[in-house]
Amino acid sequence: MKMNCLVAQSGGPTAAINASLAGVIKGVQDSDKYDKIYGSIHGIQGVLRNKTIDLTGKDQDFINNLIKTPAMYLGSCRFKLPDMADNKDIYEEIFNFFNTMNIGAFFYIGGNDSMDTVAKLSKYATSIGSNILIAGVPKTIDNDLIETDHTPGFGSAAKYIATSIREIAYDTYIYDVESVTIIEVMGRDAGWLTAASALARTNFSKAPHLIYLPEVAFDKEQFISDLQSLLPTTRNIIVAVSEGIRDKDGNYLSATEAAADKFGHAQLSGTGKCLENLVKERLGVKVRSVEVNVLQRCAGHMTSKTDLDESFNLGYSAVKFTEDGNSAFMTSIVRTSDAPYSCEIKFTPVANVANKAKEVPRQWINQEGNDVTADMITYLSPLVKGEVDTNYKDGITSYLDISHLI
Repeated sequence: MKMNCLVAQSGGPTAAINASLAGVIKGVQDSDKYDKIYGSIHGIQGVLRNKTIDLTGKDQDFINNLIKTPAMYLGSCRFKLPDMADNKDIYEEIFNFFNTMNIGAFFYIGGNDSMDTVAKLSKYATSIGSNILIAGVPKTIDNDLIETDHTPGFGSAAKYIATSIREIAYDTYIYDVESVTIIEVMGRDAGWLTAASALARTNFSKAPHLIYLPEVAFDKEQFISDLQSLLPTTRNIIVAVSEGIRDKDGNYLSATEAAADKFGHAQLSGTGKCLENLVKERLGVKVRSVEVNVLQRCAGHMTSKTDLDESFNLGYSAVKFTEDGNSAFMTSIVRTSDAPYSCEIKFTPVANVANKAKEVPRQWINQEGNDVTADMITYLSPLVKGEVDTNYKDGITSYLDISHLI
């Protein structure tokens, strides 16, 4: 008898995570091993609440539109699965649900914390001798998962950041007045997305003129000195800064710091505003800060085709890998060439990924700690390539109906 599959999404949304969902759906539809595919609403919590939808009969038109729809069609959660030793009952509940639904494979699409869930479920399956296969499909705009060249969602977010900063530069250059514009980009511990701002540069514009990543300790006095050295020759300075920059003692520069989330991560806000106030006080020039915030992860109108294609293939390949009996893995991207760009989809043990983070290599940041190197540009450039035809209705972007989440 053929088994069924279950798929869920978790963590922060991206403009490409639904492409991975589309890949899983299509993979199951093309499979000779699996029968139905169900989607769990709001991540692993949908399993605990017995809240799923049947995705089996979705046609190609739905899949095509799903690929281009931002955020998460199945909804998300930020639920930390407890250690098995602390609460075995919750694992029994999850696997009882799997057995009731005749689930042969569970696919979890998410970032680092989601891979932690995949690792824990895989460990429990092994402990009870279950044949249910558990697979992770990566995503995160932070690009901080290890064992993969880059993560789905990052390329589209990078494209949005670079495009937005280029447009901000056009807006800024029109005024004949000394100014500093500080753009705060997401990135608590890894500066990959802020680094992508360098792609905004043109042969006539060096904006962003300064780039600060959390991998290098941030010094306020050096920051002011960097600005002072540029002002005599650069009337309008544009700065890109990660939200998670820290001083040499590891203290975040955020103007405000909320309580940590369920995974112990600091919820940051106000880095740009903090630096805006500093520049205003010390330099007396016109200054503004721009917090890009969720716009960088929900901009479905500005996705990278490379990103969407790879995201789909990661989901599709996850199904194929389980057909061969593989479990406890995360699909991953292995780059085989920079020019021309090429990559392969493989998989890696999820235990190697969970609870680990990939930082920007120090050699990809300049010695002064206020810019990135040519190696970073080589790495980033292919990931933002390719345009996607966006659906419009009455002049506004049109995506799939997600009323089942509302």
